[in-house]
Amino acid sequence: MNTEQLYRDCLRLVKHIAPGSSPKGVALRNTIHMEFWKNKDVQNEVQIETLKAGAIRALSNYMLFESGAKDKKLGSAMKNFNDKTRQSDINPSRKK
Repeated sequence: MNTEQLYRDCLRLVKHIAPGSSPKGVALRNTIHMEFWKNKDVQNEVQIETLKAGAIRALSNYMLFESGAKDKKLGSAMKNFNDKTRQSDINPSRKK
């Protein structure tokens, strides 16, 4: 996937998440635009791949989060995982 395709995919996703000119949609489009714009001069292929992977990961995480909000079983599993993760962060000696 090239950078231009990823940019377009990000903007298409915003149309599904927040259609129209809602404040959420405007904020998401601005965030996407600014992230791509601030990295427009990056030439290092490794750094470009790292940035692309981060963008893809962010989109995937958002889609999972949205799915969890709509699917009770998935939402419950995500909450349990996050609770266990937070608990182990608070008490590192606790076994998972």
